[in-house]
Amino acid sequence: MTRLSGRACAVALVAAALGAYAPAQELDRATADRFSRLALSCVGREYPNKPEHVLDGPADLKAPQALHPAFFGCYDWHSSVHGHWMLARLLRLDAGLASAAEIRGVLGSHLTEDAAAAETRYLEAAPNRTFERPYGWAWLLQLSAELARSDDPSMKSWRAKLSPVETAVVARLQDYLPKLTRPVRSGVHPNTAFALGLALDYARAVENRELERVIAARANFYFGQDRACPVAYEPSGEDFLSPCLAEADLMRRVLAPRDFAAWLKKFLPALSTRHRLGLVPAVVSDPTDPKLVHLDGLNLSRAWMLRGMAAGLPAKDRRRAALLAAADAHATAGLARVTSGNYEGEHWLASFAVYLLTQDGTQGGSSHE
Repeated sequence: MTRLSGRACAVALVAAALGAYAPAQELDRATADRFSRLALSCVGREYPNKPEHVLDGPADLKAPQALHPAFFGCYDWHSSVHGHWMLARLLRLDAGLASAAEIRGVLGSHLTEDAAAAETRYLEAAPNRTFERPYGWAWLLQLSAELARSDDPSMKSWRAKLSPVETAVVARLQDYLPKLTRPVRSGVHPNTAFALGLALDYARAVENRELERVIAARANFYFGQDRACPVAYEPSGEDFLSPCLAEADLMRRVLAPRDFAAWLKKFLPALSTRHRLGLVPAVVSDPTDPKLVHLDGLNLSRAWMLRGMAAGLPAKDRRRAALLAAADAHATAGLARVTSGNYEGEHWLASFAVYLLTQDGTQGGSSHE
């Protein structure tokens, strides 16, 4: 019997997991409607729920919807936020979706002045200063940016109602970053580079030049001198982000293409025209485990980060082909697992899939181009 190497074994496991299903890497109306249904089924579902909540006294013991009238569903606050972001993005891109009326109803009932006021009070309460920092903050800013991009009067109105939460998050982020003397390099929610990438896209979308300046400065401070990222050590068993790729995807937003090309050569020296990074799509052994299923999201986030890195390089850079080939492999693996029938993954993976499929490769690119 032939014995497979570790890498060959992983490839075989991916192939077995995918079977004959190779989803198209584009967002057609039927797929968009299918994904929207996943978010619609969870943004109003209060339980099961995993709150990140500090009890400062008996009065703080409240149900999720009482604490978070806007973002109480989808298992946790950040998943609810990026579920709303996904619905807003799908509605902006295709107002003719079969689910459009239902999306409007949900956004209109959740993004109200009263709900936003309650969410703001929660964020500004002293015991909650680290609540959803920085991952949930970044997705809240993405939601605000998405609403700002639309010409739809309803979406503009929802953004206006959400603005106190947006303002509170921006203030928290600007206060936090100068105090963060070292970046957090994990493969899950506390990752600094990932959050800064989303927040930088927001700052540029709404033309918040001061926030853009702060994020670019901190990105260079944290990551500008990094070398030889140990991508071969990734992923950890419960990652949904790649620390190395998240950092590179941030820096392509901050640096001009030629500067990013030089930085990337030192940061990922194994990446060349002949040698790829050796990244193999991850395989989830138990999709009912809410931590292990993170690896399905890792495949999706790796795919969009690899594409972002390729877009950040000069057009003739020969490394682009290797990055795009790896991105396609990860996208195929990740998209096959969005609708698994298990709530542990379905309450959030569609948001990652929509983020992947609706990026044009230039959004959030360096302002130096």
